[in-house]
Amino acid sequence: MTYSKLLDVKNKLNYRPMNLEDIPRVHEIDIRSFSLPWPEKSYYFELTENPSTLALVTELIPEGAEPVIIGMSIVWIIIDEAHIATIAIHPDFRGYGYGKSLLAETLRQSIQRGVKIATLEVRKSNLVAQALYRSFGFMIHDLRSHYYRDTNEDALIMTIGPMGTQYLAWLDKNGI
Repeated sequence: MTYSKLLDVKNKLNYRPMNLEDIPRVHEIDIRSFSLPWPEKSYYFELTENPSTLALVTELIPEGAEPVIIGMSIVWIIIDEAHIATIAIHPDFRGYGYGKSLLAETLRQSIQRGVKIATLEVRKSNLVAQALYRSFGFMIHDLRSHYYRDTNEDALIMTIGPMGTQYLAWLDKNGI
C-alpha cells in the first residue's frame, strides 16, 4: 500500500513501545526528518541499555492491512523530568495532526511515570515545531548557542511544568 493510499482510507492510530525490529523504520524517519539524524546504534542503545528511556512509535493501521510506523519519540526520564530527545513524524504524514497526537501521548506516558516537567531543544528557525510545543504550554526557557553542528544554529530550550493530573485533564478537555 502506498503512503498516499494510507491517507485515503480510514485508519486506526496506535502508540506502542518501540522494539528492536522497529529500528530500521525509525531510523528512516529520523534521516528524512533531521539534518543530523541519530546513528542506528543509538536506538539500539536506548532500547537495550538506557533504563531511563521511554521510546514510542506511532502506527497507522489501515483496515485489512499491516500497520505502518509513521512516527517516533525518545524521552529520557530522569527522576521527575522528561527530556524529549527526539520526536518526529515521517514527512509524508505531516500536516494531519499526527505530530500533535504523538506529543500528547509522549507527555501522557511521561506523566504516568511521575514526570512533573518536560524539556526539549528545538532549532531557532523551526517555527512550526515551536508553535506545536507552545500549543502544549511549552515556553522558551533558555538558549544554547551554536548547538547544531551542521549549521551552528542556536537551539531554544523549551520547558513545560508543572505537569500532573491537572495537565492530563487539560489534554483530555482540549481533545489532544
